[in-house]
Amino acid sequence: MRIALHYFSWAFGFTALGLVLAIWLGWAYSGTLSGTFAFFVIAAVLAVLEISLSFDNAIVNANKLKQMTPEWQHRFLTWGIVIAVFGMRILFPLLVVVIAAGIGPIEAVKLAATQPAEYARIIGSAHVSIAAFGGAFLMMVALNYFIDEGKEVDWIAALERRLRACASIRGLEIGLVLSVVMLFTWVLPPGTEGEFLFAACAGLLTFLGVEVLGHVLDRASLASEAAKGGIGAFLYLEVLDASFSFDGVIGAFALTQNLFLIAIGLGIGAMYVRSMTIMLVEKNTLAEFRYLEHGAFWSILILSGIMFAQTLWHIPEVATGLIGAAFIGLSLLSSLRFNRRSAR
Repeated sequence: MRIALHYFSWAFGFTALGLVLAIWLGWAYSGTLSGTFAFFVIAAVLAVLEISLSFDNAIVNANKLKQMTPEWQHRFLTWGIVIAVFGMRILFPLLVVVIAAGIGPIEAVKLAATQPAEYARIIGSAHVSIAAFGGAFLMMVALNYFIDEGKEVDWIAALERRLRACASIRGLEIGLVLSVVMLFTWVLPPGTEGEFLFAACAGLLTFLGVEVLGHVLDRASLASEAAKGGIGAFLYLEVLDASFSFDGVIGAFALTQNLFLIAIGLGIGAMYVRSMTIMLVEKNTLAEFRYLEHGAFWSILILSGIMFAQTLWHIPEVATGLIGAAFIGLSLLSSLRFNRRSAR
């Protein structure tokens, strides 16, 4: 209990504040106790949904953070969480509407406040592009982890050894992602192929661009000490968090069309991701449970496939969260079994 209070005190406080705001928002919009209670329940459900979808996000964050300097770790856990909560949960949906509807940011806010149904329709119309971008980026993240000659530990050995053995094939990850993109472009309904292809290529190029920028800033001898301390990793984690957030933001509109309620619910979930990340880094949990990281990256690979599939079918966000949690849970059990065998 003491550990939970130490690491999750900010998350607990933000939860209390968020739920109070949800109650106030419910009363302001409905003016009834039943409407207020509905807002409270939806905010709680959105928070749980975001947490369930973000276990793998926290694990990957922790893996990257341990390679960063303490200064950049602190920056990510302060500035980064502000960007995650306000940027992805509030500004990103507004930006989608601004681009899709061709209106200004002020008009987008007014639309969200006064015409939530129309706002949700515009967000939904951009779903193919969002899913394609996020799917391509996350698939590159997962494949880049598994197709790596330096990777020494295998969890699902039959698959992971084969992937590691292919690491000498230059550009294999890009080729696999482009193959998946071509397949979905071929089977998509007429009229959406160009939108899908453009967004998927943008996701792929964003991953490569962040990788290149990270290497330039973190390794170039002419870079400043601050840049070499981890700005490349910082940018990588921010784009990664954005890709993880696409699914939750879009799925949230299935529960409510109120942008502000969505921001409250998903913001609560984002604070728990931050707390879990800090705990994983400080307690060195990834070293203690050797397969936990593998479970997270398998979960990311499955999530990327689901995001591509969502361009054709509706897949409930609850199912996505459960699949990710299952992989992480199984990797945790495998880690515990390995630790017991090693102790003997």
